[in-house]
Amino acid sequence: MMYDMEERPWGKFEVLLDEDRYKVKRITVLPGKRLSLQSHKRRSEHWVIVQGKVIIVNNDTGKPYKAGDHIYIPAGNKHRIENTGTEMAVFMEVQIGDYFGEDDIIRYEDDFNRV
Repeated sequence: MMYDMEERPWGKFEVLLDEDRYKVKRITVLPGKRLSLQSHKRRSEHWVIVQGKVIIVNNDTGKPYKAGDHIYIPAGNKHRIENTGTEMAVFMEVQIGDYFGEDDIIRYEDDFNRV
């Protein structure tokens, strides 16, 4: 089965399911890299860490997570994930909402100068 995969400067993501009210992604983060600090207006996210060690910021709180841990990120919360380990970090992301477009990403900080 072919999945939609996109490379990013921090790693890659694969879209596993894309339905009207939810989307499921497998996201891989390179060692030492992190995603932008961002929020979404129209979707919430559930993250399950399946490999590696990460720090997840959810609003003003950042804390470590490892394989088997999970977190809920409500719509509107500023969030980011950072791979603090030496191996690839992998997490499953389930987005729930009514819109999943890239233009629903509000970036506050980005290591790669994306808007």
